[in-house]
Amino acid sequence: MSENTAIARSDYRVFYPITTRWMDNDIYGHVNNVTYYSYFDSAVNRYLIEEGGLDIHSAPIVGFVVNSSCDYRAPVAYPQEIEAGLRVARLGNSSVTYQVGIFRRGEESACACGSFTHVFVERATNRSVPIPEAIRRALQAIQMEKTE
Repeated sequence: MSENTAIARSDYRVFYPITTRWMDNDIYGHVNNVTYYSYFDSAVNRYLIEEGGLDIHSAPIVGFVVNSSCDYRAPVAYPQEIEAGLRVARLGNSSVTYQVGIFRRGEESACACGSFTHVFVERATNRSVPIPEAIRRALQAIQMEKTE
């Protein structure tokens, strides 16, 4: 596990409830590994829409996922209530790396810890551009402290 991976609830800045679904479970009786990535995507984009003002349908600048990873620590299964904790680990000129923790509701340790990187691009050209100012301010609000 990466030294930057946060596993405690207190490591995250904002939380979103997630409703697990019957179809999330796999044949082994727990949420399938690929489903966690949809949880990450939903939490990140909800934050960008609600706090950064991202218009996913017509904004001229959008974020493309260029990297993602997940460390699984404990199983989750339908119908458990879970939450996604979100924070920004790295904020660059045109890219941002988020860390997302998946928690059973009320538990202090994450069941899964993920990393998710967006590069912001101009929709018309698919070329990277600086992060829009409103989104940058929202991302700075959940950025982890720098420890250098």
